[in-house]
Amino acid sequence: MLNALQSVFSVILMIALGFVLAKRKWFEGNSSSLLSRLVVSVALPAYMISNLMSGYDRAKLLSMLPGLPIPFIAMIGSYVIAMGLALILRVPKGRRGTFASMFSLSNAIFIGLPVNLLLFGDVSLPFALLYYIANTSCFWTIGTFGIANDGCILAGRPKPSLISLSGLKRILSPPLVAFLAAVLMIMVGIKLPKPIMDLCKYLGNLTTPLSMLFVGIVISRVEWKKLKLELDLMFVIAGRFLVTPFFVYLMVKGRDFPLLMKQVFLIQSAMPAMTQTPILAEAYGADSEYAGIGTSLTTVLSLITIPLYMGLVGVLFQG
Repeated sequence: MLNALQSVFSVILMIALGFVLAKRKWFEGNSSSLLSRLVVSVALPAYMISNLMSGYDRAKLLSMLPGLPIPFIAMIGSYVIAMGLALILRVPKGRRGTFASMFSLSNAIFIGLPVNLLLFGDVSLPFALLYYIANTSCFWTIGTFGIANDGCILAGRPKPSLISLSGLKRILSPPLVAFLAAVLMIMVGIKLPKPIMDLCKYLGNLTTPLSMLFVGIVISRVEWKKLKLELDLMFVIAGRFLVTPFFVYLMVKGRDFPLLMKQVFLIQSAMPAMTQTPILAEAYGADSEYAGIGTSLTTVLSLITIPLYMGLVGVLFQG
């Protein structure tokens, strides 16, 4: 428990550093975008290749596959509940897809992955990546479809298609491509030269600090005057920190899965809303201000919920 709290404190300190530097105008213009691109396109793919190819073999990888359906089912179930709640709560039609996306899909990369690495170490990476595969697939399909549909409703355009070429390209993001490449090389027995592995290791070490600095920048840009706790935003908070984690808990409780997989899945499911949500809302003409408020609010609240869940996993899953 003490180690978990110390890990949380490290996370908060790095986020706080990003917050302070942003307030001091260190990240002006496109610098924060550069930071996120470095994480997603350079540091994280390198980390995946380094960690997987140095610590896993074919047998270990195959043993993890039975857990992959769990996050898919939990997120899709949570999304369906969110759409039902949107009708009951009478969420405006131009917000319902955005509401459902924030309710059911989590920030599994920028916050979830670094938190799991700090809490459980490098051994948690494959399980965190299983959740990430499901999360990014759902976000760039049903999540994007819902947000794009919001924009079409507000603009009076025809509904978008659920599956699109651009959406499929986004699913095949650099981290996922690196993960698949590493898995393929492990399965066929290919080993990379030591200089390449060392390069991936050094670049991969940038993942956690850069991710946490980016989160601090996002929090620094929250416009507190616009943060109004409307009923639908309260349900977004409930979805992020209660409903989807509860789904995951019910699905792994009592099942013959590794203890670490259960713990990592629960932590990943309790992360704040996806950072890309307001960006997509702006791109598709949806309510980007609403998306920005929901994403920022859940990100700020995660500084409270992350320590709670880090203590809770030890109670819920007795090893």
